[in-house]
Amino acid sequence: MTSEITLFVNPTAGRGRGAHAAQPAASALRDAGFSVRTVLGEDSADALARVRDAVDEGTGALIAVGGDGLVSLALQVVAGTSTPLGVVAVGTGNDFARALGLPVRDPAAAGRLAATALRTGTGRDIDLGRVGDRWFGSVLASGFDSRVNDRGNRMRWVGGRFKYDLAILAELAAFRTVPYRVRLDGGPVREIEATLIAVGNGTTYGGGMRICADALMDDGLFDVTVVGGCGRATLLRVFPQVYRGTHLGHPVVTVHRVSSITLEAAGVTAYADGEPLGPLPLTATCVPGAARVLTP
Repeated sequence: MTSEITLFVNPTAGRGRGAHAAQPAASALRDAGFSVRTVLGEDSADALARVRDAVDEGTGALIAVGGDGLVSLALQVVAGTSTPLGVVAVGTGNDFARALGLPVRDPAAAGRLAATALRTGTGRDIDLGRVGDRWFGSVLASGFDSRVNDRGNRMRWVGGRFKYDLAILAELAAFRTVPYRVRLDGGPVREIEATLIAVGNGTTYGGGMRICADALMDDGLFDVTVVGGCGRATLLRVFPQVYRGTHLGHPVVTVHRVSSITLEAAGVTAYADGEPLGPLPLTATCVPGAARVLTP
């Protein structure tokens, strides 16, 4: 393994935390004897091309400094390769890092952890979800939650978490269930009236909402959480439980463990790792051991 490490940085992540996080993370790696090359992620197409070049040239590791959006970009590069991924989580949600027990908003600690894992050869092989040529590490969302994302993305006049709180309120006012057609592991098509369907490789989305609370990232299976058809009042009772994961015991919620799922529904956009994936229909497949992550 080469001693050169590639730091993939989003300087705007977490309202500017990404730019400040790069230095302590890089210092921790250099103190451990690694040389560090930095790639900025402001222009995603150009940054991805340069990061792919670094991986092709045999970089010792790719360290993503930013939030879940940047981690998602990094996964597109390291998936299916032997290049390990480190995460310096300084974004807003940091769901990927939380699921793996990595430091959050502590770039020096995250840098030291990555350096130690590289020196000792420790790490963890994890599954990833795949839709076409897109990979995801945490949760694929569709239905009510993806409509909240759609509306939040249209709210240019407000920023931060408050934007999504407003989007939730607006979607509750316009609440309607979704008629899905679902196929699990290539089985028969099921017609389901549901509020949302979340496909979890990891446990959380939205900055800690435990929508797929029991999902494991190395069991070769998705946890598919289906919040069935219900009224606005029931949704208001169930929704706060998502933060604790206790919603899984509610009668309106069912969980399926599958290696692949096909979702069809008109007018629904899917999001994966918080990023727009595209309109349904789609098929998601769990790929065992698709990436190696630097973990304790």
